[in-house]
Amino acid sequence: MISSEHSGWYKSSYSGGSQAECLEVARDNPDVPVRDSKTTTGPTLIFSAHGWTAFVTAVKKGHIEA
Repeated sequence: MISSEHSGWYKSSYSGGSQAECLEVARDNPDVPVRDSKTTTGPTLIFSAHGWTAFVTAVKKGHIEA
């Protein structure tokens, strides 16, 4: 899926805005589109809402290094 098909992209406030390894997430979608902020016209990874919550929880608990 191409990123331009979604709108409302934002970066986490934790990214600091200048880090090169940021993800962007598009708001107001039934699923959770995620893309690399350096490649905004590149591919988009689509998570289910449950899958995204599980991923974020695993990162916060240290099970996955961000």
